[in-house]
Amino acid sequence: MKTEILKLLKEHEGYVSGQELCERFGVSRTAIWKVIRHLEEDGYKIEAVRNKGYHFIDSCDIMTKTEIESCIRGSFGSRVEYYDIVDSTNIKAKRLAEEGAASGTLVVADCQNAGRGRRGKGWISPSGKNIFMSLILRPDILPGSASMLTLVAALAVRDGIKHETGLTTVIKWPNDIVANGRKLCGILTEMSAELEGIHYVVVGIGINANTEEFPEEVGSMATSLWLETGNKVRRSSLIASVMEAFERYYEEFISQGDLSGLISVYNDCMVNAGREVKILDREGDYTGKALGINEKGELLVEMQSGEVKHVISGEVSVRGLYGYV
Repeated sequence: MKTEILKLLKEHEGYVSGQELCERFGVSRTAIWKVIRHLEEDGYKIEAVRNKGYHFIDSCDIMTKTEIESCIRGSFGSRVEYYDIVDSTNIKAKRLAEEGAASGTLVVADCQNAGRGRRGKGWISPSGKNIFMSLILRPDILPGSASMLTLVAALAVRDGIKHETGLTTVIKWPNDIVANGRKLCGILTEMSAELEGIHYVVVGIGINANTEEFPEEVGSMATSLWLETGNKVRRSSLIASVMEAFERYYEEFISQGDLSGLISVYNDCMVNAGREVKILDREGDYTGKALGINEKGELLVEMQSGEVKHVISGEVSVRGLYGYV
């Protein structure tokens, strides 16, 4: 009931009477008053006026299960598992998936103490600053197609950031969200599968939201939404916007069975497209011109000889010739 009352107050421009809330939820005025008090204790600003009712004023940057669920506008994330601190949201999401958690379940934490990115790299995960979330999916696709969900997630994060902050970002293939040449977000997709089918996929997303400064060793490559816009981001609202965009792109991906319906959208916002890139491959590094992606999410790289190589995400790293992008 707490989530439903909060959502109703947020959606209503004026006052909502106590009587209306009582009738809507079938409880007493005392029960409604207790919920309002709990919301105020969580940090919400709610005005109560006799003979008018309750009016939602502000929520600041509150991160709770109630707040996140009250912001969600679709089915993805409608069930939220929230934690103040976890080892990593991907690890927690995989545990929940093994226990039968439904597709669309979203795991969110305020802080991680064992966060990691691609190739096992650590991910800075302080409390009260950033977004750490993992989405559980159970797609009816072959295991070989699961890596494409990383690109779907990148599009969703880009759209969510634009919607919430107005900031236009780009994607460094396959899964880094970049602003002014620096990394804002990383995405890590993991799955449990057999040869012919997927048990579940976990898409982990880490967004540098309200970090004000970074350690010297990563400061030249990392940035945050706060640093880029000068404004504090409401993390729960951004999570909801990313989930809304992800659901839209996911449905397109599933309907096609690949990225054929999203190629032009992805290539339009890919910072590598048309640029000379360096491919860091275990079998030997090489350079070429990035042409964009194909329907499988592979990066097409044109060699000096004219040969076009299909680069598979997860097997290599991509760098600009003179820097990160």
